[in-house]
Amino acid sequence: MWKTILRRVLIMIPELIVLSILVFLLAKAMPGDPFSGSINPKTSPAQLHRLMAANGLFDPWYVQYWHWVVNLFHGKLGMSYEYQMPVINLIKQRGLNTLWLATFTMILTYAISLPLGIFAGKHEGKWQDTIIRVFTYITMSVPFFVVLVIGIWIFGYALGWFPTSGSISPNANGMGETILSRLGHIILPGLLGALFGTVNIVQYLRSQVIDAKHSAFVKTAVAKGVPEKDIYRHHIFRNSLLPIAAFAGYSITGLLAGSLFTEMIFSYPGMGQLFLNAVNYRDYTVITTLVLLYGFLNLMGTLISDIVLSIVDPRIRIE
Repeated sequence: MWKTILRRVLIMIPELIVLSILVFLLAKAMPGDPFSGSINPKTSPAQLHRLMAANGLFDPWYVQYWHWVVNLFHGKLGMSYEYQMPVINLIKQRGLNTLWLATFTMILTYAISLPLGIFAGKHEGKWQDTIIRVFTYITMSVPFFVVLVIGIWIFGYALGWFPTSGSISPNANGMGETILSRLGHIILPGLLGALFGTVNIVQYLRSQVIDAKHSAFVKTAVAKGVPEKDIYRHHIFRNSLLPIAAFAGYSITGLLAGSLFTEMIFSYPGMGQLFLNAVNYRDYTVITTLVLLYGFLNLMGTLISDIVLSIVDPRIRIE
């Protein structure tokens, strides 16, 4: 398996090179520039021309791309035009916030969806199953941003239980207060994101549990007198996890990329909000870096999903 993983990693290199060229060209093809209106509305065209020339924006695209790649290998991703700070430092700050939110959301998602999916499949056709299916249908039919707006209005403004913006309170002092403040800021968006993210997992898992219940190996185990809890633990649950494991890598890397809706509605300074702001302000250095990072995360998601799938079912080996 290690040879396969190494081969897949090597294949990623030309894919990332092609992706970087496409991303760089598309970013340069965007209308506008990063300086007009962002420094001073009264800035003269001559001053804007000097700024763009000093930043190499008039060089041929391949020259700009070559300079960008050389700096990339030296750990220099350039300066953000809008935030006036190194892109690497900007991504570190926002990436840490997204990591907190993504980890919390992922834990809640699987903590909620796995028991619900198994419980619904175990009680197929009964009132317990009906309640869970109604919950999934309602959640699926309501747009995610509507759920976020309603949640922030009820629990943030009306009840005042949770903060409605930011990632940490400015009054937090010390490590303990900082951690508690971070948790307080991610509970509401993480919980809403987890409730919305459970829908597909619950439905997949419920279907797999129902299929496994009627399979021949389960019927054989029942005929042999194996206790029901052992049947669900060792036979049904393990086999039902296969489709869930197939999407695990994509779910992890997708959350790390940041949720655009969640971060914008909650004014949460993460990767998703950073990307939208970079597009609005034509911050080319940030755009190219983030899209390349997202592409890398997607490739890693594919690899992680295959590895997790082979761990869950040893009969499956990635080739």
